[in-house]
Amino acid sequence: MLWRLRISTDDDLWSLARLARKGISIGMLGERRDQTTGGEEGGRAKAAERKKMWIKLRIESTEYQSFSDVLRIHGIIEEANFDIGSHHTHNINTGCEVELSCHTPFLPSDNQLLQQAVDAAKQVQIALAVVENDEIILFHITPRGLRESTTWTMRGGGKRVDIKQSTGVAKQFRDKVVKELTDSLGDETPLILCGPGHAREVMLNELRNSGQTRFMSSIGTSMSGRAGANEVLREGLAGDLLEDYAISKEIGLLEEAWKRISTNGAVAYGKAELNKALNEGAIETLLISADLLRDEAATIDGKTWEQWCEVLSEFGGEMVQCSIDHDSGQQLDGIGGAIALLRFKI
Repeated sequence: MLWRLRISTDDDLWSLARLARKGISIGMLGERRDQTTGGEEGGRAKAAERKKMWIKLRIESTEYQSFSDVLRIHGIIEEANFDIGSHHTHNINTGCEVELSCHTPFLPSDNQLLQQAVDAAKQVQIALAVVENDEIILFHITPRGLRESTTWTMRGGGKRVDIKQSTGVAKQFRDKVVKELTDSLGDETPLILCGPGHAREVMLNELRNSGQTRFMSSIGTSMSGRAGANEVLREGLAGDLLEDYAISKEIGLLEEAWKRISTNGAVAYGKAELNKALNEGAIETLLISADLLRDEAATIDGKTWEQWCEVLSEFGGEMVQCSIDHDSGQQLDGIGGAIALLRFKI
């Protein structure tokens, strides 16, 4: 089996980091020093030349931090002009083209994750700014999480600015934010302004007066900072704008799970409860961390999670692979990485 993939976004790097498991092969253009070109030249040491070539690795391990701009994949060279059998690292970022290959068919969960990445590529990126009088934080809502981008602040090490008495300073601050927002966002990128006070309405008027034609909306939240951004996602405050986003679906289902836990409803978590629910055909939707699903050292009922989940479809259950790069995902990770919404209480 062979997949040819082009990495277009940070979300694609997130997906590739989960697809590139140990034992699978990955090929791409890379550089390697040709030691035969080193030596002595005119009495001086001559460095070996770096040569560009196609390098295919048998994957050993990966290194990736969510929303970083590079994925490092370590492995043993299977195919190259030289150094077969040596260790090598591919540094992959957006714009790279890679080939993933496997001697056996890719796992159903891999096919599902790849299809989600393809679908996500068709979605426009949405910007979300949490606005206070003296601080504005810009986030990007991606299909897989909430990525913090830029912070503008009037807060300093000295006296805090009194906004009521320093309207001129506040206006300069907002003008700076408007200019830098305009420079950093695409013309068509939708922008959600949120926050607990009226500062977001003032900023919305400033943006409109500057000639912004993008879709913009103002949403009241009870919290500021990252908590305010998560509130927009958790409470569905953005309405239909985020309806088709994977992150929106995940958070909605997870919030339903937390609600059922608090009301002693039809929900199961923990290995014993999940296994009982599966055997009784009670699982309607399983919410599982994409990382736990691929952790071959993690088991349930003597099987890997991937093997255990294969039975789910036989009972008509749905599996949703979740990111932990948002607050609800962190909660899922905190209870073991998996929870199930049930058809009936057990």
